[in-house]
Amino acid sequence: MPRKHHQHPAAGAAPGAAPAVPPRPEEQAEAAALEAGPHDAEAPAEAAALIEQPAEALHRLEQEAAEWKDRCLRAAAEFENYKKRQIRERAETAARAQSEVIARVLEVVDDLARVAGLDPAQTSSQALHEGMGLVEKKLLKVLEGVGVQRVDPAGQPFDPNVHEAVMTLPAPSAEADRTVGSVLQPGYSLNGTLLRPARVAVYTWTQAAGEAAQ
Repeated sequence: MPRKHHQHPAAGAAPGAAPAVPPRPEEQAEAAALEAGPHDAEAPAEAAALIEQPAEALHRLEQEAAEWKDRCLRAAAEFENYKKRQIRERAETAARAQSEVIARVLEVVDDLARVAGLDPAQTSSQALHEGMGLVEKKLLKVLEGVGVQRVDPAGQPFDPNVHEAVMTLPAPSAEADRTVGSVLQPGYSLNGTLLRPARVAVYTWTQAAGEAAQ
């Protein structure tokens, strides 16, 4: 007689149990969510909370723009006040400097008044001459104190930048050619800037002039 083959139950399966049925997709998703844990489920919510909404971003940018505008206006006002303060201080400094110079010049004016008030019958021409010389020196000293320099180029080479030639003189030698023979009117400069050129007579050398000088 042929032997009958009996199917053996799967390993681990209880005798008489129904065959295993594969889980449905939704059941698989639930199982994966349970295995992932609660932290992974909260991650999308946290990421969404970090994203700034358009209305919030607009409000924040408007506040920042208002703050920067206020800062700019304050800075502009402070700079304008600074400029006004600098202008006022410069004007006050210039006024004080002018007052000091005028006060010193008035002392020279007083000296001139004293010289002018001398009795001619009791004052010699020499004393008058010496007195005027002292007044001149005092005035020049006052002017030097504010940066005024006298340009007196006698014997120096002629410089058209600071000298004004009003006449020529025969040069005594060829070496004296184009030098200042005499100063008819001194010039003045203020802190290196020419106020008035010196009016001078300039030596000019010619062979005829040299022979005449000999």
